[in-house]
Amino acid sequence: MSSKYEERKTIAKTSFFSTFFDETKEGKKRLSIRAIRWLVIISLHLLFFLSFKIDIQILEGTLNGSRFLGFHLIDVFTTLEVFAATYHMPINMIIGTVSILIVYLLIGGRTYCSWVCPYGLLSEIGEKLHSILVQKNIIKERSFDHRIKYIFWGIFLILAFTSGYLVFELFNVVGILSRFIAYGWSAALAWVITVFLIEVFFARRAWCKYICPIGTTYGFVGVVSASRIEWNDNCDHCMVCHDVCFENHVLEITKPKYDKQHKELGITKEIVASGDCTLCGRCIDVCHTDALHYTFRLKNLL
Repeated sequence: MSSKYEERKTIAKTSFFSTFFDETKEGKKRLSIRAIRWLVIISLHLLFFLSFKIDIQILEGTLNGSRFLGFHLIDVFTTLEVFAATYHMPINMIIGTVSILIVYLLIGGRTYCSWVCPYGLLSEIGEKLHSILVQKNIIKERSFDHRIKYIFWGIFLILAFTSGYLVFELFNVVGILSRFIAYGWSAALAWVITVFLIEVFFARRAWCKYICPIGTTYGFVGVVSASRIEWNDNCDHCMVCHDVCFENHVLEITKPKYDKQHKELGITKEIVASGDCTLCGRCIDVCHTDALHYTFRLKNLL
C-alpha cells in the first residue's frame, strides 16, 4: 500500500478499501479518520438496535428523537418542522433540542452528516461507484450550485406550515434508514435505494449536497461551532483535498489563486470558516504536506 506521501490519493486513483488505512511519514500504518468515522456511525446505530431489541436502554429511539441514558435528544430540523406544523413545542422537545444544539456547537454542526448519519456511509459507497462510471465515460460528472439546499430547506418548512404535516419525513432517507436499523424492514427502503442510484448514476452525493434540510440546519450551527478544520501554509495547493471533500466549496483557501494573497498578508494559518464543513477528516487523510488538521477554537479558554 502506497502512502499519501508517495502519491496523490484522489477518489479516482484510490481503491475504496485502501482509504480506511493511513500511513505516517515514518511508515507506521494506522486507521484513517474515515475508518474511525465508520466505526463511530456503526457503533451509534448498533446502540439504537440493541436498545430496542434487548432493551439495554442506552440510546433509545431514532435520529429524529432519542434518549441517551434518559436524556432527551431531538433533531433540530424535526423540531422546526413540528413547530411549523403545529405552532406548539412540548417541553421535552425544547430540552432535547437545546441539548443537541449544545453538543453540535462544541463538536461542529455538520459532524452530524459525517459522524452520525447512516445514509452517509451509503453515499460514500455511491460516490466511489459514481467516480468509476465517470472514469469509464459511462456517465458525465454533474454538479449544481450548492445553495440549492437552502431552497429545499425553505420548501419543506413551508409545506409543514401549510399542511400541518411533517412532509419531509415522507422523503427523509436518514429517518427511513434510522427506523430500519432500530425497528426493522419497511417498504420505504425502496426510496433509499432510489436516492442511492440517483447519486451513483446522476450526481455525486446529490442528497447530502443539494437536498437534505437536516444537514443544512446543522450547517447554520456549524458557522459558530467550536470545532473546525485548520489550514496552514505547508499547503502546496495540489487540490487533492478538494477532490475528496464532501462539500469542496469549503476548501477555497487551498486553491492556488490564494497562495499569493496569503503570502502578501502574512497568513500562515486559517480556519475553514464555512458551516458546510462536515469535519469528515478526508482532507486530513489525504494531505501529503500535513497542512490540515482539527482544531478547537475554545482551547485557549480551557
